[in-house]
Amino acid sequence: MKAKHVTVEVYGAEVVCASCVNAPTSKDTYEWLDAAIQRKYPNHPFKIVYIDIESVIEDERQRILAEQVKEEEYFYPLVIVNEEVIGEGYIQLKPIFNELEKHGFVSAS
Repeated sequence: MKAKHVTVEVYGAEVVCASCVNAPTSKDTYEWLDAAIQRKYPNHPFKIVYIDIESVIEDERQRILAEQVKEEEYFYPLVIVNEEVIGEGYIQLKPIFNELEKHGFVSAS
């Protein structure tokens, strides 16, 4: 199966989530995911985007999700792959990798 282009969105804020004591910041999670995906799937097209829930957001779908995070319907960081929620709060790689593989990603190792 040929891999489809995938968009990974990480929603968060500079302040660490109150429920996520000792967890990395949302921005750190974004950078960590970007590196981990590139390392495991080096030849696959993907885009990763960080959305600061405290900033002005032009895209309506992203703005609605950011509001849901601010209203505590989701914990942050919130990770979405192709518009499907994959993780929130304490992020783990396995569910994200599983989702990418559903889209045709094949591990380099």
